[in-house]
Amino acid sequence: MAVSFRAEQAANKRKTWGLLALMFIALVAAIWAIGTLLHMQMYWLVPLAVGISLVGVWSAYWKSDTLVLTMTGAKVISHEDAPQLYNIVEEITMAAGLPMPKVAIVEDPAPNAFATGRDPEHAVIAFTTGILAAMDREQLQGVAAHEMAHVGNRDTLVMAVAATTAGLLAIVADLGARAMFFGGGRRDNNNPIAMIVSIAILILAPIAALLLRAAISRKREALADATAVQFTRNPSGLRRALETLQSDTTVVHQKSTAVAHVWIESPLDGKSRSMFDTHPPLSERIALLKEMEGMSPGTDQ
Repeated sequence: MAVSFRAEQAANKRKTWGLLALMFIALVAAIWAIGTLLHMQMYWLVPLAVGISLVGVWSAYWKSDTLVLTMTGAKVISHEDAPQLYNIVEEITMAAGLPMPKVAIVEDPAPNAFATGRDPEHAVIAFTTGILAAMDREQLQGVAAHEMAHVGNRDTLVMAVAATTAGLLAIVADLGARAMFFGGGRRDNNNPIAMIVSIAILILAPIAALLLRAAISRKREALADATAVQFTRNPSGLRRALETLQSDTTVVHQKSTAVAHVWIESPLDGKSRSMFDTHPPLSERIALLKEMEGMSPGTDQ
């Protein structure tokens, strides 16, 4: 049975907020664990850690476009530098009803692309020279639509929230471990069961946060694919683009764990499947787009 892109959008949005809620629960559990282990003697450290982490992540989010462009080596270009590419992005922008983003190019033979920016008014969409050489106009339309979908869906905000929560969990767990190591809490009158549970939470919570952050990233990628189909009403363009990426084995030179999630295809995940992968397997994304191709443009099921 054909798959509706609107149904996929709704499902991925629900799953994203569910995963964010789980991350929040894990953070609350970690704070409870510290309070239990330290008898709340050092409880003031938790809000301090929260404040420091929020300031740091918010600063990174506010300057996300500059940071990502610097880390990837992308250079913003003008219309005269690549008129055909500009025209494609303008077409998708009008279809999406979003402001025209800046366009950038990464000098790299590996086919890939990404979007960044704190909001649609400050967005940048970048393409590698490899993707421009490897794909035709219809494929580039699909790629541009996928990246504009990230902009329209505020994925930079969602991932900033996920990164903030994961960072808080790491800080809280580290504070708890250090305080216990240096004898910050009284060991008399301790409930041994509560202590064991608290220690387990502090060990497992940061790992859980990384898994949840990766899962959220995968859901946002799937959401962007479905939203791209909404913009273009043409699943085959993006499907063919992903097939080209699947058949290519090169990876971008400027790869980093910090920005792996922004690319349309992760430069880190490789062919193996892992719970820490930031993207769904290309084969799954292609299969879903093939199912969407069975629908008539403009119809929902």
